[in-house]
Amino acid sequence: MKDFTFFAPTRILFGKGKIAELPGQIKNTADKVLLVYGGGSVKRTGIYDTLTGLFKSAGIAWEELGGVEPNPKIQSVIAGAELCRKHKLKAVVAMGGGSVIDCSKAIAAGVYHKGDLWDMVDKNDIKRALPVFTVLTMAATGSEMNGNAVISNMEINEKKAIKSELLKPVASVLDPTYTYTVPRFQTASGVADIMSHIIECYFSDVHCAAVQDGISEALLKVCIEYGKAAVVTPTDYTARANLMWASSLAINGLTSCGTGNAWSCHAIEHQLSAYYDITHGAGLAVVTPAWFEHILSEKTLDKFVSYGKNVWGISGEHPFAVAKEAIARTREFFTSLGLPETLRGLGINSSGLFHQMAEKAVKDDLANAYVPLNEDDVVAIYSSCL
Repeated sequence: MKDFTFFAPTRILFGKGKIAELPGQIKNTADKVLLVYGGGSVKRTGIYDTLTGLFKSAGIAWEELGGVEPNPKIQSVIAGAELCRKHKLKAVVAMGGGSVIDCSKAIAAGVYHKGDLWDMVDKNDIKRALPVFTVLTMAATGSEMNGNAVISNMEINEKKAIKSELLKPVASVLDPTYTYTVPRFQTASGVADIMSHIIECYFSDVHCAAVQDGISEALLKVCIEYGKAAVVTPTDYTARANLMWASSLAINGLTSCGTGNAWSCHAIEHQLSAYYDITHGAGLAVVTPAWFEHILSEKTLDKFVSYGKNVWGISGEHPFAVAKEAIARTREFFTSLGLPETLRGLGINSSGLFHQMAEKAVKDDLANAYVPLNEDDVVAIYSSCL
């Protein structure tokens, strides 16, 4: 196991009605905030009225930035940072899923960045940030409990991640009832995203990380059981609660500390989102099984066997048979949630951009991935997804 520093400072307010405690947390640092949300579902469901009513009672003033897109765009970051500067706002409150939270983090850092904000994202140049608070409405990215964010610039077909301890939320509200109205496709995509976060850490060349592996296997089994339940019965509180907490634990550093390689599937999928603006989790559901098939070998076999036996409960004496069955089970599970099996199912019908995307993907440190990948490898993975 590698040496590591684990730091998870976010206060989690988990359960029904816990949003009532959020203004008290905000008042410790700010009385004027930017409220960020997406397409308006928070207004239809009443979450917006609940939170703004609490703001009024607590004496918290706010400005708003609505309409944040899936795969949040740099233009929204610029608009939010300008609002914060203009009104001298002291914190950013994200009300939504991962896209809204990611945008809010970039805004919080962008307030203090002098110059082009895409340059800040591109170079991960973060020296200071406003405090960030979140009200989570979708289990997927885990952004409510980590210092990561992903921002897109569709004008140049770029999707970049920023990372900083300064971007870890101060407090996050996790009320499972707020995810009841998430559409089936988005719920399923969120499950695939959570599982990918775990898989990217689990498939590591670091041996004897028994604690991390055990946690990863348990979280994957939670996703398989309760992810399907949430898709079938959207108002199943137990399913939504377990899925929401799994989302946070999957990428708050708990499963990656002491292990760690460059993430392959995310690097590959980010290019698909950057060029085609597809749903991130749905892209991962297509890419992950294809990546599995590409990297299966004598060298990686033991890990696949552990994955097959400990996560999927596959028995068998022949290691390659167990490994291949585990890959098949993974693909079958994603399709059972209603996710596409191929890129064509996502509207991508041509290989014309594969080389261009692969060239960008390998720059995301894929030479240091669990199984190092070059451009030809990535093109082969894309091609097998058609």
